[in-house]
Amino acid sequence: MERIKRSWDLVKASWEVLKQDKELVLFPIISAVIMFFVTLTFLIPTLLGNILDSIFVNGMPIFGYIILFLFYLVQYTVVYFNSTALVGAAMIRLRGGDPKVKDGLSIAWSHILPILGWALVSATVGLILNALSNNSKKRGRGGKSLIASLLGAAWNVLTFLVVPVLAVEGLGPIEAIKRSWELLKRSWGEQISGKLSIGLIFGLIGVGGGLLLAGAGIGLSILLESIIPVIIFGIVLFLFIVILSLLNSTLSSIFSAAVYAYAAEGQTGMFDENLIQESIYS
Repeated sequence: MERIKRSWDLVKASWEVLKQDKELVLFPIISAVIMFFVTLTFLIPTLLGNILDSIFVNGMPIFGYIILFLFYLVQYTVVYFNSTALVGAAMIRLRGGDPKVKDGLSIAWSHILPILGWALVSATVGLILNALSNNSKKRGRGGKSLIASLLGAAWNVLTFLVVPVLAVEGLGPIEAIKRSWELLKRSWGEQISGKLSIGLIFGLIGVGGGLLLAGAGIGLSILLESIIPVIIFGIVLFLFIVILSLLNSTLSSIFSAAVYAYAAEGQTGMFDENLIQESIYS
């Protein structure tokens, strides 16, 4: 219960920032729209060329890994550009300013080279973890799959503050990783465990709301003997998940900005200092 309460407090604190700058949610929306078209750009040729069928039968070929790497690279560039813009705008608010969308975009564009470098590093790491996980599953070695998961979790912790570092300091990818780890150690010691718990609240809301909407749709369909309620509630469920995902992404980025502000500058803005510490420190 304590973890759920802390998660809810994090959501409320991040929400207070978002209420003052509602336009911050536009950055995840822009990212999602662009990623939709990027995915289609890679997926359609893959389907037309029967590459997926070949992968399922023969496993991932070298060419497949090249395509996957390019997809990761484009995906991370889009995501990190918009995340940097969002965090940059949130930092302006936490410092007492009044950010606009153009301010965030300007910050991201001014650091485009570090963002591209970080996307390249992330794509490389993502490809390695994907290959390790696929090879372990193909050979039935659950241990290596677990190792891949643990390495992924460790990587997420190590790079937790990279985007805020990019937004504020504009360091290169390797320097940004070092800086991220330095800031985390400085504020909470070397024993860092767990993740941000904002996702916990959205997970609970998503599961609860999803079950409620699905149950209502199925129940009405049975009662009315019609498929229409299932279709309607299915559309509502999809929109519900999309909205939750956008809010989760936005509030998590706002919180990461607050963590950076506290670790690097000793300020938390609209966040409680103890709340930030307890959400990271074990």
